[in-house]
Amino acid sequence: MEFQLLGPFEARHEGERVVVAGRRQERCLLGILLLDAGRAVTTARLIDLLWNGAPPASARSTVHTYIGRLRARLGPYGLCVETRHDGYAVDPGAHAVDVVEFRDLVGKASAEHDPGERVRVLDRALALWRGPLLADVIDDQLRGRLEGHLGELRLSALEQLAEDRLAMGLHERVLADLTPLAREFPARERLVVAQMTALYRDGRRADALELYRRTRQALVSELGIEPGPALTTLHERVLRDDPRLERPPAPLYAVRVGEEWLPWNTSGHPALELCNTYAGWCGPELPGSEWLRGYATLAVWAGHLDLVDTPLVDRLLQRARERPDEAAAVLAEARVFRADLYACLTDPHDVRAFNAVAAVARRAAGAAVFTRGEDGLGRWRLPPAVGLPLPLLAAAHSAAGLLADPRRFTIRCCPSEDCGWLFLDGSGRRRWCSLATCGSRSRPAPPC
Repeated sequence: MEFQLLGPFEARHEGERVVVAGRRQERCLLGILLLDAGRAVTTARLIDLLWNGAPPASARSTVHTYIGRLRARLGPYGLCVETRHDGYAVDPGAHAVDVVEFRDLVGKASAEHDPGERVRVLDRALALWRGPLLADVIDDQLRGRLEGHLGELRLSALEQLAEDRLAMGLHERVLADLTPLAREFPARERLVVAQMTALYRDGRRADALELYRRTRQALVSELGIEPGPALTTLHERVLRDDPRLERPPAPLYAVRVGEEWLPWNTSGHPALELCNTYAGWCGPELPGSEWLRGYATLAVWAGHLDLVDTPLVDRLLQRARERPDEAAAVLAEARVFRADLYACLTDPHDVRAFNAVAAVARRAAGAAVFTRGEDGLGRWRLPPAVGLPLPLLAAAHSAAGLLADPRRFTIRCCPSEDCGWLFLDGSGRRRWCSLATCGSRSRPAPPC
């Protein structure tokens, strides 16, 4: 079964709605148990919540009656309401509960270093909210008691999502998402900072200053405190029209191509450049971060490296907008291919990685056609009919060429703990990559 608590209460089985309880209090009881799925809720707490601290004398027997009815309704679907000591628990097992899924997705996002991927996961998590918690079952007073950490988790997810979108230059989305929330939660200064920044980037400086004024007034009158340093500093920057507020900070070691940030070219070969799109290997606080944030970055990168013709890149970007799921699948495959290629190039004895790269390269070879270029020379190219996988297959075709070239044995890996980029070194004398600052966080960087 599937249970939806983030909004009006709903239970479904194989897509069809199921009436699991006729009484509102019975649905409320089931909702409380599902909020703590897998953990026991004492009968005393159930009574306190169901009757808001003023239970009738028959409350305990009424709870037992409700549990019996829920067991009768849910048993045929394989959901068990267990008795545990002086309380009850629902073990969801294979059943889906949107609250559980929401918590899992937020946890996954918090462990994700790539802002683009984090945005995708947080979007999925927040889309589970269809309204207030158990909107048709409980009142605001009980909701305030039940929501607790869940509500805090939702607001934190919204704050992180807004900050990531601002970093990606998507201030319009931030405005659409946060406009009602910044007024509702003036004490959430991260929300207000994100909203003010988005307003300023949208050319609405006066609205940004007005939002600060309202927020400060609410903080002073309701909580007796002044805005924190982050909000105060932003207010000062807006007042003086700080030009750095107009755009997100540029990534380290980056070049702007179209609407995408791409890493510097450092290695001398497209296959190595694909591996180097990590731009730093030891985590988000080291010199760089994940560059393949979306399919658009992959397509633009392939055009920038001349693996795909520029007009074809535009067609790929349009198709990716029309088929986002297919584009996401290609991006995921490209990331796996990149990891296999990196392993293959850094360890010539890694047969598994070589075979994984070879499998994609064979797909590329099967689709390639031999054409004459404007310079009169023939070359293998991938036709438009390949579709969205074209940048991946073009990179695999290039990788296959490098693996068949003796230069493959001159590949070196920058030994800096803050780097790991790959480069060709025909002289056998070069130790470091061309990022002269790559080791500066832990020690002065040796010259490249």
